[in-house]
Amino acid sequence: MKKTLITLALTLGMSTAAMAWPDKTVNVVVPFPPGGSTDTIARTLANVMQAKSGQTFIVDNRAGATGTIGANHVARSAPDGHTILVASLGPYVIAPHLLKSVPYDALKDFDYLTVAVQAPNVLVVPAASANKSVADVIADLKANPGKVAFASSGNGSSDHLTAELFWQQTGTQGVHIPYRGGAPAINDLLGNQVQASFQNINAIVQHVKAGKLRALAVTGDKRSTLMPDVPTLSEAGVKDADVYSWQAIAAPKGLSADMKKKIHEALVAAINDPQVKPRLIEQGFEIVANTPEQFTAFQQQEFQRWKSLIQSRNITAD
Repeated sequence: MKKTLITLALTLGMSTAAMAWPDKTVNVVVPFPPGGSTDTIARTLANVMQAKSGQTFIVDNRAGATGTIGANHVARSAPDGHTILVASLGPYVIAPHLLKSVPYDALKDFDYLTVAVQAPNVLVVPAASANKSVADVIADLKANPGKVAFASSGNGSSDHLTAELFWQQTGTQGVHIPYRGGAPAINDLLGNQVQASFQNINAIVQHVKAGKLRALAVTGDKRSTLMPDVPTLSEAGVKDADVYSWQAIAAPKGLSADMKKKIHEALVAAINDPQVKPRLIEQGFEIVANTPEQFTAFQQQEFQRWKSLIQSRNITAD
């Protein structure tokens, strides 16, 4: 599906009127390795904007240090509109609290442009699990405190923090098993080596449809169109545990108002392109495409939310 999206974006014609921005090559920094959801979003949007503008968009993967290496590169770049950051929530609102030293100020060093898309996580268990509902998982945790293994893609990841929030809100405690990425975590979940996980819906929907994993709840504030029969955590009785993984775009602090407006308009047009938007939705992404002002307020809200959880749960990157 990722290849289909990228190929689709590459085949877009030049029929759309040329954008007022950019006037030279744009460096699109992704602070993670190629192949993940963030990289796919970045390449899709870059290809659409390149097709519409006639200018070159280069996707630059600068992975490392929980996304902070790439984010710092953007923060230190010239605010001329030709270097932008496409990242998940990690570098924006999690890493600043998780790492001992982050070389940028997430609240002051970026102009926040738009949250492109968001997607809920899903509480999943192996198909062979005796747990058939959220209530069953909670009962299992209470009967076996500190013994029920929850897999995640790594310390401080969205799936890890969702589990921590779930335990906090239910007064339980599981065992966090961090992996080096989502794929190995899902493999062990499929192999019944771990008991549960909060995985991004895009990563596990095919396994659920194939009957290899059982979805018990989604972490969004509403049910997912990909899994309409799966309740939200709130519907299952767990309140204040709504979580979305999101991908968003920022630029170095100091963009002119005119430049910010042009880039935002180009991004929103690319996200809502009629050949791209439906494919994003099919993969489980929810289109956000909000304003710079809305993203800035949202970033500050998420920043404080995850700061509070990480500090209260004594979560570290180690």
